[in-house]
Amino acid sequence: MDTTEVTEVGQDADSARRTRRVRWTAGSAVALALLFAGAATVASARGDGADHHAAASAAQVPGTDSADAGFARDMAVHHQQAVEMSFIVRDRTDDEDVRRFAYDIANTQANQRGMLLGWLDLWELPKAAAGQEPMAWMAGGHHAGHDMAGMPGMDGGYEAHDGSLMPGMATRTELGQLRRAGGKQAEILYLQLMTDHHRGGVDMARGCADLCSVKAEKRLARGMVEGQQSELQAMAAMLSERGAAPRPVKVP
Repeated sequence: MDTTEVTEVGQDADSARRTRRVRWTAGSAVALALLFAGAATVASARGDGADHHAAASAAQVPGTDSADAGFARDMAVHHQQAVEMSFIVRDRTDDEDVRRFAYDIANTQANQRGMLLGWLDLWELPKAAAGQEPMAWMAGGHHAGHDMAGMPGMDGGYEAHDGSLMPGMATRTELGQLRRAGGKQAEILYLQLMTDHHRGGVDMARGCADLCSVKAEKRLARGMVEGQQSELQAMAAMLSERGAAPRPVKVP
């Protein structure tokens, strides 16, 4: 090997070492940045001392009888039925518009349900409150300038019947009808039942938007109101296309 070749080999080795040093430095910088970010987050969560941390934690975790916990529990149940109805109609019609619409509802509400149950886990609160009636967290509540006591099932208690646990929820009888229906009949019944379901869900979400204290949950509730109101309009149009209309609002 002549001198030129030795020089080139040495240069290649130096270049490789420099490349490794650059990669290691860059990787270390990223790791350090993540470490400092994590440390800052922990420090922020801890506050200036243990007492401050304890006080902050107590303020951030809602009680089991709070509107935050009540809404999370009730809406998780409410959403689960919407998912169930959407899967039922998927198998009862070949209409792609309805099937796509049902899929969107099932996907959205399943994701939101996971968030609600996740919060209950984070707060170490039960997913079902023994002895507490559905909607009790809205007792005496006022929101958006409306007295909840004058709205069906929104006066701090809902009389469950035939499997319908909360306002807007379908009964076992209605779910049975949906399972037996087919084609256009199934589409209309699904859209009518889901319209009722969304009406109840919107009122519940409005209640949380005003009564809940956890900011992330309030934001989710406001998003539910906007999203479900848009879907209510879409369902009214789909029913009209099929020569039908939403069912009248039930008054107790």
